[in-house]
Amino acid sequence: MARYKLNTNKAKSSHIPLRLNVLFVLAFLVFIALFVRMGYIMLYNGEYFQTMVQQTESTISTGAVPRGLIYDSKGEVVVDNNPQQAIFYTRGNASEVGSAEIIEVATELASLIQMSTSDVSERDMQDYFVAKNQDVINNRLSDEEKQLSGTELNEAQLSKVTDEDIQFSDAEMQIIALFKRMGGTSQYSTVPVKNQNVTEAEIARVSEHLSSLPGISTGIDWQRTYPNGDMLRSILGSVSTEQRGLPSESADELLMRGYAMNDRVGTSYIEQQYEDALRGTKSMQNIVTDATSDDVQITQLYEGNQGDNIMLTIDTNFQQELDRIAEEALANMGEYQGLNDRVYIVAMDPNNGDILGITGKRFAYDDSTDTYDMTDIVDDTQGAINSSFGMGSSIKPAMVATGYMEDIISVDNNVIVDEPMKFAASQEKSSVFNRDGEVAITDIEALQKSSNVYMIKLAMMIGGQTTHEEDGPLTISGDTIDIVRGHLGEFGLGTDTGIDLPFESTGFSPRSDQLVNAIDLSYGQFDLYTPLQMAQFVSTIANGGVRYAPRLVKEIRKPSTNGGAGGTTATIDTKVMNVVPLSTAEIDRIHEGMRQVSHTSEGTARYLFENYPIQVGSKTGTTEAFYAGPIQYAQNEPVTNATYVGFAPLENPEIAITVIVPYLAESSTGRESTQIAHEVMNAYFLSQEDTRETILNYTGQGTSGTTETTTQTDPNAEAEAGQTDDDATDGE
Repeated sequence: MARYKLNTNKAKSSHIPLRLNVLFVLAFLVFIALFVRMGYIMLYNGEYFQTMVQQTESTISTGAVPRGLIYDSKGEVVVDNNPQQAIFYTRGNASEVGSAEIIEVATELASLIQMSTSDVSERDMQDYFVAKNQDVINNRLSDEEKQLSGTELNEAQLSKVTDEDIQFSDAEMQIIALFKRMGGTSQYSTVPVKNQNVTEAEIARVSEHLSSLPGISTGIDWQRTYPNGDMLRSILGSVSTEQRGLPSESADELLMRGYAMNDRVGTSYIEQQYEDALRGTKSMQNIVTDATSDDVQITQLYEGNQGDNIMLTIDTNFQQELDRIAEEALANMGEYQGLNDRVYIVAMDPNNGDILGITGKRFAYDDSTDTYDMTDIVDDTQGAINSSFGMGSSIKPAMVATGYMEDIISVDNNVIVDEPMKFAASQEKSSVFNRDGEVAITDIEALQKSSNVYMIKLAMMIGGQTTHEEDGPLTISGDTIDIVRGHLGEFGLGTDTGIDLPFESTGFSPRSDQLVNAIDLSYGQFDLYTPLQMAQFVSTIANGGVRYAPRLVKEIRKPSTNGGAGGTTATIDTKVMNVVPLSTAEIDRIHEGMRQVSHTSEGTARYLFENYPIQVGSKTGTTEAFYAGPIQYAQNEPVTNATYVGFAPLENPEIAITVIVPYLAESSTGRESTQIAHEVMNAYFLSQEDTRETILNYTGQGTSGTTETTTQTDPNAEAEAGQTDDDATDGE
């Protein structure tokens, strides 16, 4: 048994050396293959793989492009770019280019150029001192403060800067001005450090020293210019400077959309609304860095595109006429000027909402003397969008429409007795044309004669009250004011108009538990509206009930290499806000009432429009209001607001206008706004080929060459000169 085991072990051991030899041979062959492959890689691909190993970061760098231009409806430039010599700074890798390196470059650059220091703040000086004197500042920190990091550490360091530390020479202040601009630049971003008043000598000096100024370059930058001066200036909007960069309130959103902190961006009105089109597409470079953070390769990925151009709905020639009319009216208001310091005009195309012209002019206010300067008229176009006033009887067409929509009146049943009315604890309310009698009038006559009582009784019936006794109670329902406001809002009164701007005022509609305020509202003596809202309202009346959003921009166009606005890439669609549910017959009656305001002997606009050669629908208004302008000593003084809304031609309206002349003397007749409206109508129809000759003949220019306008003279004008055309007698 033992021998059997011994023989077996010998048999097994005889095969082991052979297997080991096979394994050794296989291992040897594998190592040979690896060495051959490594040799091949070293000899033929070593440089490639060495670069791949050292490559650690690929960064996209962007560069600014010119902003798109703004054109008027005929292709005339309204906002341009002015190319200017500029000096730029591009910051390298942030881990390598810190504050010390930036100060070094800023110091040398300051010796070559002249910098303005007007925008250098105390905080800028503190930041500079901390950056340049890290050891000094850190020695002033407590042990606990030294443990801080990030923003908390920086604030602690700034708190240690004394007034003595920031007493700098003029030369060092220029270094600080450069440090401020350069230090705010993110990695691989470019910012102009000087782009205004750069001289040829400065460009030459900087160019000679570029090798010792890392990140500095010279080139062309762009600044916004306005060929028409102040025309529309307040609604064209503003663009931030590279020093300000992104507005703080929208910085996070803009950063997510690819902006850099120091990018210039539209900050208001049209520039802000159409930022996405105007901004253009930045140039892009791919910067590849190695393990030592040295730039090793810069590849142009995209040259960038100038911003798209936008085309306004406004014709600058007509706009200039509106500006002239407003300025001349303001400067020559006459004996009823009172506290009046401004005029607003809005002209719209009622068929699509296009703004044909919009202006606001006012006297410059001097807060040091609490007076306005009647020799200095400034642009206040934004006031036509954001200032609100009591509009008086101009809103009455919308109130008649409200009567229709609430089934209080109809085209066949619309007679209401106009009579003085006296409610308990209220002053008497009456219409100017009828102070003491009873006159049955239709809806058309209510507009023609501007009946306050007709509107009051409409509101009462909406509120459920159909009878009235002298000194009796007002028993309308508490929601009457909300019902009336709801219908007025369908015309744009007291609500957003939808204009293509980032913000607008919706006027002022105060809450009130006083029932009498509902009837005051009915004839325009309670809520406040903007001139733009009034223009949308009368446009809606003119076109038969479609409320279009006002539109300032109609097209976006690609820049043309040959100059001009370029080809259209997008059209800004007409936007319908709502359609007012009025029948054609109801609209026709409102139109007829407004025609009679202009073209009959009892109409309140007859003095200027009775013989006008083109049929005009008008509604005038005067409001007993209180002064709310800038003059402090006059706050809440009683004043009169004169308003006008109208459209023409009556059958196929092309233009709807609003004129607001606020803060006139109490004794004003309110005709100031109608006079301005008459001139606006003349200016528009003179600009149209098919009506030009008609207006030239009407104004006397077609034959004599003079500009004297033929108007209707009313024999009762002098007798009525002390009366307003349609205000109430309740002192509101």
